[in-house]
Amino acid sequence: MVLVNSWRSNTVLKGKKWRNIERHCFFNSSVFRCHAAVNPQFGSFLHRAAAMWIQVRTMDGKETHRIDSLSKLTKVDELRLKISELFKVEPERQRLFYRGKQMEDSHTIFDYNVGLNDIVQLLVRQATPPAAVLKRKDKEAELSDSDSGCGSAQSESDKSSTHSETEVQAAGTSAQTDTPDLVDPGFGFYKINEFVDARDLNMGAWFEAQIVNITKTTKTPGEEEGSDSKLGEEEVIHYHVKYEDYPENGVVPLQSKDVRPRARTVYQWHQLEAGMVVMVNFNPDEPKERGYWYDAQIQKKRETRTVHEIYAKILVAGDSLNDCRIMFLTEIYKIEEPGALDGSGAGSDSPLKRSNGPECKHCKDDLKKNCRWCNCHVCGVKQDPDKQLLCDECDMAFHIYCLNPRLTSLPDDDDWYCPECRNDASEVVLAGEKLKDSKKKSKMASASSTSQRDWGKGMACVGRSKQCTIVPSNHYGPVPGVPVGSIWKFRVQVSESGCHRPHVAGIHGRSNDGAYSLVLAGGYEDDQDDGNEFTYTGSGGRDLSGNKRTAEQSCDQKLTNMNRALALNCNASVNEKDGATAKDWKAGKPVRVVRSSKGRKHSKFSPEDGNRYDGIYKVVKYWPEKGKSGFLVWRYLLKRNDDEPAPWTRDGKERIKKLGLTMQVKRHGSSSEEKSSPAKGTPKKMKLEAYKLTKEQKAWIKDDEPNRKVWDEAMESLALGPLFLHFQKFLNKVEEVFLCICCQEVVFQPITTECQHNVCRECLQRSFKAEVYSCPACRHDLGKNNPMSVNKPLQAILNQFFPGYSSGR
Repeated sequence: MVLVNSWRSNTVLKGKKWRNIERHCFFNSSVFRCHAAVNPQFGSFLHRAAAMWIQVRTMDGKETHRIDSLSKLTKVDELRLKISELFKVEPERQRLFYRGKQMEDSHTIFDYNVGLNDIVQLLVRQATPPAAVLKRKDKEAELSDSDSGCGSAQSESDKSSTHSETEVQAAGTSAQTDTPDLVDPGFGFYKINEFVDARDLNMGAWFEAQIVNITKTTKTPGEEEGSDSKLGEEEVIHYHVKYEDYPENGVVPLQSKDVRPRARTVYQWHQLEAGMVVMVNFNPDEPKERGYWYDAQIQKKRETRTVHEIYAKILVAGDSLNDCRIMFLTEIYKIEEPGALDGSGAGSDSPLKRSNGPECKHCKDDLKKNCRWCNCHVCGVKQDPDKQLLCDECDMAFHIYCLNPRLTSLPDDDDWYCPECRNDASEVVLAGEKLKDSKKKSKMASASSTSQRDWGKGMACVGRSKQCTIVPSNHYGPVPGVPVGSIWKFRVQVSESGCHRPHVAGIHGRSNDGAYSLVLAGGYEDDQDDGNEFTYTGSGGRDLSGNKRTAEQSCDQKLTNMNRALALNCNASVNEKDGATAKDWKAGKPVRVVRSSKGRKHSKFSPEDGNRYDGIYKVVKYWPEKGKSGFLVWRYLLKRNDDEPAPWTRDGKERIKKLGLTMQVKRHGSSSEEKSSPAKGTPKKMKLEAYKLTKEQKAWIKDDEPNRKVWDEAMESLALGPLFLHFQKFLNKVEEVFLCICCQEVVFQPITTECQHNVCRECLQRSFKAEVYSCPACRHDLGKNNPMSVNKPLQAILNQFFPGYSSGR
């Protein structure tokens, strides 16, 4: 709230006088109040007070300041100077970030899309140390590196571990190449070069493998059990296996529990019984497709004349999947026990190879079919795998001769990205670089404008900082808490209040429903305003290309869109040719009317400054006619139909004074640090009428016994005195304390819980439907069979304070 405490019309506003006036202004959080009789020079001060501002916050969040008197065309280097005054940080040490981008000099804050009251982060660079200190630090760093042995050879432990691993791989290689026959190491159940099934430790599936080496080590304390039973407890046997279908994995050491003889025996249907543990083919991701081989315990076997089904529990790595239907009933293998296949040649012959799921789901590993998923993503031909590059981002393969431009050889870079995944280095903006010209901003009218006017100041293009949720957007009639005579400095504030939601458009409505509000602004040259009734010209018929807000009439208007919406408010059938007159104009749909100061040159009923809510009007009739421009326009006659007195009448002016309705200018983000020093003299206080509750309202509040403390908190705002509070402040407090924690709106059909919290009945029912039987606010257990009784006294008083808020709920 800005109260101009000392203002004299004969004050010369130059130099220090401006600062004196600003020093006598008291800033609060949201509303800007000023005297009704304003000196012409005060409008300039009002513009300065309402200029664009942003918030600047340090990275640690400990310090935040508001930077005022900005424009969207303010340069970043100019912003640094303002920041240096508040944060005491030199511009050279400032790093500014907004939405992850580092802001650089010579750009404007509009280039970075910085909006009203947005937060810019400040990172303070460390002060550059003297050159002598840097040299000493470099010398100490060199000595410390040489003393600590940085960059020296490997440690002895690393050498030994690497050496032992090399020996294992070398032994396996020699066993594979030099001794193709089975070799008995003298311990363990298996022999070198024997074909076995080996478990993949990550997914728990079994794969065909061949043992290439067998080693025996001593078990260290805390190591998992995994040795053969006939060996001592301190010995562990490791089988070094190589997967047949995955040679790229190399040699993998496994313990005895993860290796078993190759499965050879296929069960017949009559041999399968519930409770048996077998090996089956299953795909956990797509159960109807072929997958990998897992251990499974048969849970149920179902057999009819035409159907054979088996349901089993799949044993995946460290987990299990119950009631899984096995699709491949003719490929259920018996699990071979270690030592069951005795004989010198039992494991040397390669058994029949099992079928696994295809590697490619698109071509099913068909060698005759071209596939752009498992082979070259350009041609799909399955050839020249040694000339394919794999993208490190999308994992797609590309032939080097299919690329554009073609490559003659494989690149030496470790990372390679295909043309679709590669980032163009010319389009990447690194930290410290200038912004690239975007296509969107290059098409803006401001980019090609030759005007030197600073269009970045003011509130014409800012977005809403809040949205009216007390009533829905299609609400007819007055908005609760917005009395006749409320006045706002900017159109965006009218939108935030819910009185007229569009920022620019003059009519708010829907062509299939009706019009909810309209604004009397510049209008047309032949519009007539008599206060209690006025003629209004529809929209359309103007060329508003570019960023123009208004233009001369250039074509005929049509009874469509918003023109049709306003015609629907008339109590008569829609006539798109001749118009219509209401049978009973008071029975038509209500329209909220806001008058703007732009219409002051045509009408004496418009305010001198800002936008004023003038009450409810009804459409009497509408008709087409040719305007002064020579083109067809649609005209509407509206008459006032509101119980509250008009703001230009004597009763209306008295009511405005009693309620304390003055000009409102939102000042979001103001902090306690920014309060100016109070005025020396005692300001003259305006006598306002305090909001008084009716007897009926007091009775309902008294009946709402569960919310006594909440109402006491709301009633405290009434005791603050008539100077600083009117009934809008009280309604805002009621809206705040009775906000539903689920939908973040005023509670509708409120349920007052045992823990004294208020929730909408629909929100609580939705919570119970999700089997959450606790209070949404404090998690107090409400019980599964909670009756959910609506607090009727609270609902009644809320309907009194916010009439119409329940529509659409």
